[in-house]
Amino acid sequence: MPDLQYQPLATRMRPQTLDEFFGQEHLLSQGKPLRSAIEHGKLHSMVLWGPPGTGKTTLANLLAASTNAHIERLSAVLSGVKEIRAVVEIAQANRERDIPTIVFVDEVHRFNKSQQDAFLPHIESGIFTFIGATTENPSFELNNALLSRARVYVLKSLDTNAIRKIIDYALQNNERGLGHLALQFPPELRDQVAQFADGDARTALNLIEIIADLAIDTTVTEPILQEALSAGVRRFDKGGDEFYNQISALHKAVRGSAPDAALYWLVRMLDGGCDPLYVARRVVRMASEDIGNADPRALDLALQAWDVLERLGSPEGELTLAQAVIYLAVAPKSNAVYVAYNEARVDVEKYGSLEVPLPIRNASTKLMKSLDYGKDYRYAHDEPDAYAAGENYFPDKMPQRQYYRPVNRGLEIKIAEKMAQLRKLDAKIPSK
Repeated sequence: MPDLQYQPLATRMRPQTLDEFFGQEHLLSQGKPLRSAIEHGKLHSMVLWGPPGTGKTTLANLLAASTNAHIERLSAVLSGVKEIRAVVEIAQANRERDIPTIVFVDEVHRFNKSQQDAFLPHIESGIFTFIGATTENPSFELNNALLSRARVYVLKSLDTNAIRKIIDYALQNNERGLGHLALQFPPELRDQVAQFADGDARTALNLIEIIADLAIDTTVTEPILQEALSAGVRRFDKGGDEFYNQISALHKAVRGSAPDAALYWLVRMLDGGCDPLYVARRVVRMASEDIGNADPRALDLALQAWDVLERLGSPEGELTLAQAVIYLAVAPKSNAVYVAYNEARVDVEKYGSLEVPLPIRNASTKLMKSLDYGKDYRYAHDEPDAYAAGENYFPDKMPQRQYYRPVNRGLEIKIAEKMAQLRKLDAKIPSK
């Protein structure tokens, strides 16, 4: 068609019916609420949350078509309150003519609080139906007031089977796709494109459009495919929801003593462009939070990996990160330090700024000595076993606590034995 001639393939192949939509079965199978809304023309405000290229804009278009609604599009990157007011005026005019209006906001998470609030009275009054599309977690990025007025649908990254169907349909479609080219595109090469697209239908269609331009005598070969794929990277949204999902997966694999999974998530993050130094900092945190004193060497190795990474840079230094991650994953686990630290923080907040007991204050001047700073302090090295049994080092107005409780793993087995011995010595001292 002439009006499609210069549009990108991904735009031309945007599904026009549910039959052309592949993937998202958890939302669009028979009987699912979103499919019923589209099939029966039931408008309701919603937020479509999912990775790029998974069908958010397409679903908004299908809903508008099924309800004969006028659709106004806003990009949160380019629009502000002025543009929001303009679409409200259009929606009001449509309402007077009994025409429903959908306001579709792409990247809605980029609107600030006041911009998001500008939609609320109009959603409430039914002047328009609000559909927001976002790649970020709505619970973090959108106001509760807006979320309470819209149903959230979670779109998943498309699997390779769905991507492969999209590729095949585009290669066969004569009207909007590349069917008229009659490309000789071997199935195994189509599979590679589907895999490389990494769940993004737009990426897949852009790739086959490039491949079609490179094809010699309508034949697609392995070298042509590799040339088209050479510039691609895996999906990794630095600072976005997927970023935190992947660092969470890495941390939990380390904590779960799963070195192979931990290594996989490390490589996924590095392959996607994550700053290796960020990972190094998180690995140091893992060493304290999840291994602690069960194996203090874990912290040393994590710090050494960070140091080597700064010295060698990327990619040479990344191998040390892999070494540290694997070591942490197989090391004995203890969160005793982490738990103890958090319990101490609770008491600090509870008891406030209690004074340091006089015996353990530092008497560095004559005045301080005259005020009994350091009086009756027992120097541990002068005591049997270098331990002043029965001494209290907590503030006088709070009870003594045991925050640190070593686990029965790794070096903390020995630490627990030592602490038990010291407490036996304490028990022999009469209470003051």
